[in-house]
Amino acid sequence: MFKINRKEVMWGGRRLVLESGRIARQADGAVLATYGETTVLCTVVAARQPRVGQDFFPLTVHYQEKAFAAGKIPGGFFKREGRPSEKETLVSRLIDRPIRPLFAAGFRNETQIICTVLSHDLENDPDIVALVGASAALTLSGIPFLGPIGGARVGYINGQYVLNPTMEQMPESKLDLVVAGTVQGVMMVESEAHELSEDIMLGAVTFGHREMQAVMNTIIALAETCAKEPWDVKAPEDQVVIRTRVAEVAEAELKAAYSEAVKQLRQEKVDAVRTKVKAALPEDAFNPNLVKDAFKALESDIVRGRILDTAIRIDSRDLKTVRPIVAEVGVLPRSHGAALFTRGETQALVVTTLGTGEDEQIMDVLEGEYRERFMLHYNFPPYSVGESSQMRPPGRREIGHGKLAWRAIRPLLPKKEEFPYTIRVVSEITESNGSSSMATVCGASLALMDAGVPLKRPVAGIAMGLIKEDARFAVLSDILGDEDHLGDMDFKVAGTEVGITSLQMDIKIPSITEEIMRVALGQARDGRLHILSEMSKALTGSRTEINKYAPRITTITIPKDQIREVIGTGGKVIREICEATRTKIDIEDDGTIKVAATDSADGEAAINWIRGIVAEPEIGVIYSGKVVKVMDFGAFVNFIGNRDGLVHISELAQGRVKTVTDVVKEGDVIKVKVLGIDERGKVKLSMRAVDQATGADISAQARPREGTAE
Repeated sequence: MFKINRKEVMWGGRRLVLESGRIARQADGAVLATYGETTVLCTVVAARQPRVGQDFFPLTVHYQEKAFAAGKIPGGFFKREGRPSEKETLVSRLIDRPIRPLFAAGFRNETQIICTVLSHDLENDPDIVALVGASAALTLSGIPFLGPIGGARVGYINGQYVLNPTMEQMPESKLDLVVAGTVQGVMMVESEAHELSEDIMLGAVTFGHREMQAVMNTIIALAETCAKEPWDVKAPEDQVVIRTRVAEVAEAELKAAYSEAVKQLRQEKVDAVRTKVKAALPEDAFNPNLVKDAFKALESDIVRGRILDTAIRIDSRDLKTVRPIVAEVGVLPRSHGAALFTRGETQALVVTTLGTGEDEQIMDVLEGEYRERFMLHYNFPPYSVGESSQMRPPGRREIGHGKLAWRAIRPLLPKKEEFPYTIRVVSEITESNGSSSMATVCGASLALMDAGVPLKRPVAGIAMGLIKEDARFAVLSDILGDEDHLGDMDFKVAGTEVGITSLQMDIKIPSITEEIMRVALGQARDGRLHILSEMSKALTGSRTEINKYAPRITTITIPKDQIREVIGTGGKVIREICEATRTKIDIEDDGTIKVAATDSADGEAAINWIRGIVAEPEIGVIYSGKVVKVMDFGAFVNFIGNRDGLVHISELAQGRVKTVTDVVKEGDVIKVKVLGIDERGKVKLSMRAVDQATGADISAQARPREGTAE
């Protein structure tokens, strides 16, 4: 019934198995990829014909994790998988980015790739397995895909590169880098690093590319046994006539438009030329999609040719100059920390908010549940590019850009033990023409320092571009939006003056060389140092104190066996403390207590309350307490936390006391001295040994000396 085809290879010390022919046989391509005991089913399906009038390539990639893969039942009310998690969204992007440029030119059939995690061994991350499986499924499908591609994760442990480090090894690694590419070269890089040098980062990329060759050879071997016949894709219509006509109508004016340095004016001029072309080549006589393609090709030729020929860019800069920068901090009166970072026509308003342990994000993933204390959220409203469009929840782009900035900042954050706050950073992109994700990195660094978060060092980011024609190439520092749109590479590098903390690269051409990457990394370092210098004009380091509107967190430790006393039955005691002192209190299993208050007096009151609960009475010490119960033989006094002691009738006052209520009644606040604690823990108190007005110890006056009569 099944015609199973299977290829395997030892890779990074574990067996990678690619299997086809048993599952999802109606898909155009389906591969079951297994690495260790992590298994991902990868399928690809494409429509046989493009939609009428389709003017773009509708590719969608969905990576999905099933809870059963790790032997779990989903949390929540519905007990089934719901909307994609942040990781699922990010891995979907990770797979999409290296494969999208490799489809045949002109192929516009709707294509869908679905990668489903079926088994997770909690050792090998499924993202690389899904990337490899998706590449294999595409290669088998017959769809016009110029692959295969391979992918690998690279760690850096004890000065050595490690291929596909396990989840147990990752905390020891100073690098988490994912690289993908073809046999010829690298297509995509995504990474987080602990201030590593450019040479180490480049070495990691080349190491990963070298090690993934075995994977691509295995995919090719599988395709040789069971790949479907290649699709008969019609070549695009002859555009020579259309391109010639578009050039006649538009070339001179389009060159003039791209000589305009101001984005808005440039766009107006380009739109005017586009309108002129549409009028000159009407839809009833010319295919509008081909006209659109010809216009875009002419734009690309003009911009790219000028840069390669003259080294002068759209806005008249040379290849290395960074646009003017203005960095400001403290721009919002009530926020805990805020910065406005402006670089040319790109601007990010970034705000830091400090919270307590209650504000940590609970992450429920296949690997288990954990709490995240650092969050960075990126928003891209339509007004930032002068548009009016529907407001939607954060999409894949917003999540991806936020995660890139998160990776860049996280290695510089203090440990939780040093700075026990939950940190949320929000970046609102208020203007955009160029890399807003790198503006977010710069603004986030400033906003965190403005809030008093003790960053090890300031962090900055820069986006690099590439124009490549045959052997000629030009690397561009601080690219504009048009240069990104018409160029061949989006290369983003973030880091400190010491080294790189995050690197992301996407290529629109089949691959780039090691030489180009080396030039880009060196040029990026120069640009990053310049940006850090400009940022230092606003703030050179973290403020020594947190903002007055942020909660003050004080940490104390109590014995673990007394935690229940502080919490109380059903949480009664801890709720009472929080409500009475207007504080937030986090209690950890090891007895660590964190008290957060915006008013220092409230925080001190809560701490004293807690200390009173857990404090042990000391013999000879005087306390202030409240009479909680009156008996014939004496009064019980709550004098420390929830500890009561007995003042015997003989210890109430000087001389003989006939009735307890002659001296005290319930609710009275009195001063008492601890006389002793018996073997059962019962405390003996004295009221007559203390001057009730001053609190002074008068026990020498109250008691006759030994051997004398009273």
